[in-house]
Amino acid sequence: MSSFRGRPPVGRDRVRLSTSEKQQAVAAQQEKGPVFDNDKLLNLLRSAKSELQGMRLIHMHLSLLKDKDPTAQMVVRTIIQELGTKASYLQSFNISNGDVIVLYKGLKLTGVTDVCQKVEQVFLSKTTLTGPNPYKEYSLYSIMELALNFINVIRFVEELASGESGIAVTETKPPITLEELGKLERSMQMFDLSPFLFNQAIANLDPAAEDEMAYFELYISIKLLQERLCPDYDLTANKWLFNYFTANLDQSVLRALNHGLSFMRGRRIGININLSTVISTGFIKFDERLPIDFRGQVVLEISKGDLIENLQLFQEVVDFAQDRRYQIAVDGLNPFWVTNFDLEYLNADYAKIFWSNDMLEMDPAFEKYFFERISEQDRCKFILARCDTVSSLVYAHKAGIKLVQGRAVDNILRKGVSIRDAISAAKGMTD
Repeated sequence: MSSFRGRPPVGRDRVRLSTSEKQQAVAAQQEKGPVFDNDKLLNLLRSAKSELQGMRLIHMHLSLLKDKDPTAQMVVRTIIQELGTKASYLQSFNISNGDVIVLYKGLKLTGVTDVCQKVEQVFLSKTTLTGPNPYKEYSLYSIMELALNFINVIRFVEELASGESGIAVTETKPPITLEELGKLERSMQMFDLSPFLFNQAIANLDPAAEDEMAYFELYISIKLLQERLCPDYDLTANKWLFNYFTANLDQSVLRALNHGLSFMRGRRIGININLSTVISTGFIKFDERLPIDFRGQVVLEISKGDLIENLQLFQEVVDFAQDRRYQIAVDGLNPFWVTNFDLEYLNADYAKIFWSNDMLEMDPAFEKYFFERISEQDRCKFILARCDTVSSLVYAHKAGIKLVQGRAVDNILRKGVSIRDAISAAKGMTD
């Protein structure tokens, strides 16, 4: 059955153009310049502001590709079309900076993620990203709840329309090459990582909790390590090489921790780690040498991206963790992912949400749903991370999030003040 819904063509049902006519048509199109959908997207967003619930957005950051492809937007829209038959609503927009934005409703997150990864593989198999996207991720795509990010999307498109891209992308260093990465790995085998190993507290706001410190996250400063060992290259620019590097970095961290955890003085610790590392021989050795007083006191922090790309492996790691008394934290979430992940089903003990000032401008209906999802999780504990201001700590209290982490927490603790007392005082000033 034909899917044609418009009027039948008038006159000839097929038009054949001569070579000269085709050349003239192409020339005319070039004179007009490319057609972009900035205004169309803006008008739609402004008119649909009251109907955002359930609407989601895919942002393909094609402008960040190092080697620009003039057909990139067409390629993306062609691949995205396979979602169209399953969606209750889907519309794509070519943006003037080269990006593609897709609005949709009625699609499962897993299906959308699969298609986005397919697009990412098409382009990143040929070139690299010049830097992080506007959402601080080294990814070619972002999937978001439109209600949560409405203000940002409007500003982004308006700034483009006024001649300001809104994204300052400056490639100060070239991406690290495979050869240079090999040299870096050899250097790390003989290098003492302890000066680059830091710990940051996760504080407990619950007055009923015995210890105000839930645990301390151990992490390596990639920035300092890059400045020391490969100052001429950007470690994070190539996603796959960076993932490969972090897997090797995990092993170096485990070797460093094997020499002893006495510096943590028996405190509970969290370790950023790749799923593939947990099933490696290096981790088995770490597990065998883990001091008895740390058994049951270690949290394995797994990134959201690693989980999505390796869901089956994640389930295997959860089984191993439960058997060996490790706890699991899912790292790098935002309100969109909290409302779409079933964290209880995933058997996560902790879920770490990255704070953003955008959360203060959240659509009230979506914010209510976000808070409800947090309160519904009986076993999984939420952490609001990257809290740089007292307002972010107050927001955690408002959202029912009991655990907080970030520079604001560090600054309060450094002054010898209780986090709970500091938030109570801040709430008193804002009430």
